[in-house]
Amino acid sequence: MANVPLIDRDSATGEVKVQLDQIHAAFGAVPAMFKAVANSPAALKSMWGSFGAFSGGTLGAALGEQIAVAVANRNSCEYCLAAHTALGKKAGLSREDLTAAQAGKSDDARTAALLDFALKLVDERGQVTAEDVAAVRAQGWSDEQIVETIAQVALNLFTNYVNIALGVPVDFPSSCGIAPGGPVRNSSFSSTTTTSWWPVR
Repeated sequence: MANVPLIDRDSATGEVKVQLDQIHAAFGAVPAMFKAVANSPAALKSMWGSFGAFSGGTLGAALGEQIAVAVANRNSCEYCLAAHTALGKKAGLSREDLTAAQAGKSDDARTAALLDFALKLVDERGQVTAEDVAAVRAQGWSDEQIVETIAQVALNLFTNYVNIALGVPVDFPSSCGIAPGGPVRNSSFSSTTTTSWWPVR
């Protein structure tokens, strides 16, 4: 059971109702995470608006999901790992890609450099060096993409913390499990819904 009420869109009013209706229209359902965040209209507006903004970003859906599973795994957020595993598959990533990304790895050197930078942001609480930024730039990433990576890490920290702190129940299945500090293990989450409602950004 979640630590806060899960706001139902049918009983919501005002701006929260508008936001939840938009989320339902986009996903075909309202994920439990958004129902929990809906306790704060400002927080819901911030989260939903950020997802919308990054849908037109420069990193693309697949890389965004690799960053997301890396951050989710580092923070042991089962909800976000499940969600972004589903998103990653819909964005064309293989199981192997997603497994590697959980550890900040990729067969592609450019992608690996960006994932390493993303996890360094998490591990060092943002206290990265000029050399760290230069190393990512040396792999061909633009300043726009570097800034967007920082912003996507911040959004994923937001969603991770919401789901962990509030005990939000995972409402869809996943084929990947949390693997903090070790190899990825296989697991599954029970669900009464499918992953088809979660759109590729």
